[in-house]
Amino acid sequence: MNSILKHNTFFIKEHTGIWKAANSYDILNPDTNELLMECREPNLGFFTKMFRFTKYKRSTPFNVEINDNLGKRVCRIKRGVSIWRSSVEVYDENETLIGKFRQRLLTLGGKFDLNDPNGQLLFTLEGKWSNFDYTFKRGENKLGMITKKWMGVGKELFTSADNYIVNIESIIASNDTNRILILASAICIDMVYYE
Repeated sequence: MNSILKHNTFFIKEHTGIWKAANSYDILNPDTNELLMECREPNLGFFTKMFRFTKYKRSTPFNVEINDNLGKRVCRIKRGVSIWRSSVEVYDENETLIGKFRQRLLTLGGKFDLNDPNGQLLFTLEGKWSNFDYTFKRGENKLGMITKKWMGVGKELFTSADNYIVNIESIIASNDTNRILILASAICIDMVYYE
């Protein structure tokens, strides 16, 4: 697992753009603003690009690659076409499936189950309907949190770009693959709910 994931806090900054089909994000150290990782959709198909400019944008497939600042793969997040609810797969740097997000239907604020490759529940991701706060839980234990960072009136009204803070609790070991899943979930939430 990439050593860049030893950090407990990440700032995810979505690139702004009025006519952009592909999503791209930078992941920074919030204390120093140092670029740690980049998230890109490098191979967006023609029809996916076309549908990204319609009301069906939330249903389009995505394949996002997260690489460290040296260009080395950290993980990949993939979803096919989504009709009712999303099912998103997360692969590690070796293209090994490490987890799946499964969106729950009819929840206020949004809720995902995060399962291992065999379908066993690892933890849940629960949102609040009143704001952009998502909490990772295993039973009653809090494993992390995602919070939306306010961008100002201009960016909030005229672009779809959002910024997020991801906090991973220190009880999760620095080499635990759950760190990849928690980081990937911020991108997943943005693309499933907020695009």
